[in-house]
Amino acid sequence: MKSSLLALASTLAGVSAHSYFQQVYVNGVDQGRFNAIRYPDYNGPITDVTSNDLICNGGINPYHQPLSTKVITAAAGSTITTQWWYSLNNGTTSPEVIDASHKGPIMTYLAKVSDPLSTTVTGLKWFKIYEAGLTASSQVWAVDTLIANHGKVSFTIPSCISAGYYLMRHELIALHGASSYPGAQFYMECAQLQITGGGSTSPATVSFPGAYKGTDPGITVNIYWPVLSKS
Repeated sequence: MKSSLLALASTLAGVSAHSYFQQVYVNGVDQGRFNAIRYPDYNGPITDVTSNDLICNGGINPYHQPLSTKVITAAAGSTITTQWWYSLNNGTTSPEVIDASHKGPIMTYLAKVSDPLSTTVTGLKWFKIYEAGLTASSQVWAVDTLIANHGKVSFTIPSCISAGYYLMRHELIALHGASSYPGAQFYMECAQLQITGGGSTSPATVSFPGAYKGTDPGITVNIYWPVLSKS
């Protein structure tokens, strides 16, 4: 009985250490909890950088059903704020974001799509619009800042990109166990956007899977020793 209780406690601790991206604000205006976001019922990490689950999750962690049919409208140049919590039941009375051990970077990618509600996400071309990593002078990671900001992170939709429908892939990479591969933990969800205004720039793109390799120094890395000088 004691061993069973210890195993259960370990499992629950692992779950509470994880996190979901659950909410979007546009220029400070709340778009509603879970609206326009494809999120799973379980917040387990993806660890295989060759898996299609790395795109928008939803494979080994099946999506909550029904999927949201909302599309969030945001003008190019808008400030987007995202909200992370470790549980789908979190909120103002239970504000845990992610375990503080899960240090690492946070990134956001966009991919232009013809149909923002399509569940086919393979083959999309993604471009990065935001990245926050390690501040070497203080050894503060983006996840540390996320926790200090009660789960919120803000960034800008580039004013130069063209109008249209996009998927926004918002990602947190926890590196606490990344000294060997597979060890880095990838947490990501995708939100459905319509971007208005903008320009005509076509940024360079990457593919998921494919953008990351297990041998990349930002994927397999000991973040504890020697002290890192950059992320």
